[in-house]
Amino acid sequence: MLKDFKKFLMQGNIVDLAVAVVIGVAFGALVKSLVTNILTPIIAIPGKTDFSALTVEINGSKFLYGAFLNDAITFISVAAVVFFFVVKPMEALMTRTKKEEEATTRECSECLSEIPVAAHRCRACGSVQLITT
Repeated sequence: MLKDFKKFLMQGNIVDLAVAVVIGVAFGALVKSLVTNILTPIIAIPGKTDFSALTVEINGSKFLYGAFLNDAITFISVAAVVFFFVVKPMEALMTRTKKEEEATTRECSECLSEIPVAAHRCRACGSVQLITT
């Protein structure tokens, strides 16, 4: 049973996931620091450079809406960083890679089966194919 457990732990995807979690936690701390120390003072309400101190009290209950504002700014910052520095570059890379890969097959115009790009006749239905470039 210990051998199986060791084998499970040594699988590549488990190690990749562990690395991703550790980097994600570190990235979260970095973004939280960016929001708390740089962004919040820039967009601060006059006289309030830390939103976490903003509260409202209703019927003896204290609502920490300032902490929520800090967390919302953090979330939007993380989403923007992921979108502009991960998603968009990956889309561009995938588009570039897709263009480099040339199709080796195409669909028959009659029976829709796959035929080689250079074929003049479909092997499934025998119809003559026009080669378009």
